[in-house]
Amino acid sequence: MVAFEPVTALIGGSLIGLSATLLLLFNGQIAGISGIVNGAIEFKADRNWRWLFIAGLLIGGWLYERAIASQPTPTDEFSPWPMIIGGLLVGVGTRLGNGCTSGHGVCGLGRLSVRSLVAVLTFLTTGFITVFVTRHVLLLG
Repeated sequence: MVAFEPVTALIGGSLIGLSATLLLLFNGQIAGISGIVNGAIEFKADRNWRWLFIAGLLIGGWLYERAIASQPTPTDEFSPWPMIIGGLLVGVGTRLGNGCTSGHGVCGLGRLSVRSLVAVLTFLTTGFITVFVTRHVLLLG
């Protein structure tokens, strides 16, 4: 198990907030990942910045793991099909919910959006119920 490092978490969270703020300030765009990816794959007119943003996420994560992280990223042996199906279901859910957790949690709450507050409370409540059911009702944890 990887130990929690509060300084690293604080720096990472600050960088996410700064990035979201700068994107909104200079580009007028919200840094919700589902909206950025959707706009990139739908070939919207402003898709170039979207692909650069996605590339930056991937390259930044790779660089962090290779050059900065004090411990390796934990891995597990998961079957790819449930992960692919889960990813597609998450994609459908983000379209239905008009955004993902990053868009609503980081950007929406930062803009004091009531819709985002309701979405985040729904995400958290669903997560709490899921953990309770799997650990205490189904005894899976």
